[in-house]
Amino acid sequence: MNANLELIKQEIITGSEELNSSKEVYEFKKKFLDGKTGKIGMLMKEMKNIAPEERAAYGKGVNELKEWALEFLGGLDVKMKAKELQARYEAEKIDITLPAVTVAEGNLHPITLVRNQIIDIFAGMGFEIFEGTEIETDYYNFTALNTPEDHPARDMQDTFYLSPEFLLRTQTSAGQIHVMEKQQPPIKILSPGKVFRSDDDATHSPMFTQMEGLVVDKNITLCDLQGMLDEFVKKIYGEGTKTRLRPSYFPFTEPSVEVDCSCFECGGKGCKLCKGTGWIEILGAGIVNNKVLENCGIDSNVYSGLAFGIGIERTAMLKYGINNIKLLFESDVKVLGQLNDK
Repeated sequence: MNANLELIKQEIITGSEELNSSKEVYEFKKKFLDGKTGKIGMLMKEMKNIAPEERAAYGKGVNELKEWALEFLGGLDVKMKAKELQARYEAEKIDITLPAVTVAEGNLHPITLVRNQIIDIFAGMGFEIFEGTEIETDYYNFTALNTPEDHPARDMQDTFYLSPEFLLRTQTSAGQIHVMEKQQPPIKILSPGKVFRSDDDATHSPMFTQMEGLVVDKNITLCDLQGMLDEFVKKIYGEGTKTRLRPSYFPFTEPSVEVDCSCFECGGKGCKLCKGTGWIEILGAGIVNNKVLENCGIDSNVYSGLAFGIGIERTAMLKYGINNIKLLFESDVKVLGQLNDK
């Protein structure tokens, strides 16, 4: 009997030398001390097979072995956990004398910078913001803007149709119809947002950002339009920048104009940016067509309006000297890091 108990004790001592973690100690302890399957626990179940006169001595020997195993393995568990804790401390140690990891300072995307700047400029002139939906009906995107189904101006824009009635808006001008239907003059709004056209090259993208401006009141003229845009280009491209208006055509304005600004790179002398002309085309504008006003229930005999559409990407490309619109969508950190108004 004593020899058997001694063998188990020696097995525990020998086996403990191969343990490397508190988890292994737990499993090893369970192997010997589990009440149902442990080797020491099983010894007590052998009590019935021991002669009556030897049971007392047998029971005492088993209990002494159990108490020794509990103390021995318990101490080993404490040492193993202390060792693991020390290893964790070492792994997580921070050397406060080391220089801190440099965290690059971010900045807003150039489209966001320009969008915010334009909004600030026109908000200072009393404009309010209206953001329409990117999915529009054919009526609001074309018909109400004096572009009926058979109008040749529809050929100027390759449209993404979702159904015969619904489409991805090709211009934020649709927003002015929503506003004029619900609000009587005076009206002064900016309508920024994404627009979509099937067009893709170095200076065009199938998706881009536009900002529509609309003013409706009594006695609105092209002089009011040019005055606003003069102030706009000075704050975007610098003092001394001027505008000029050239005749153009848009179905929702009459008269319609293309707006150029004097080249802010060469001061109008002629350079690579302005292609030697001294002027850079920046946006389209005009006086709101009377038919558009009448479609929205506004008396064109009393009120008139002006409208202009600014391409945010084009403005950003000119402002920051970007020659490919795709750089604005790839979000290359190296590129964006160079574009900052700070």
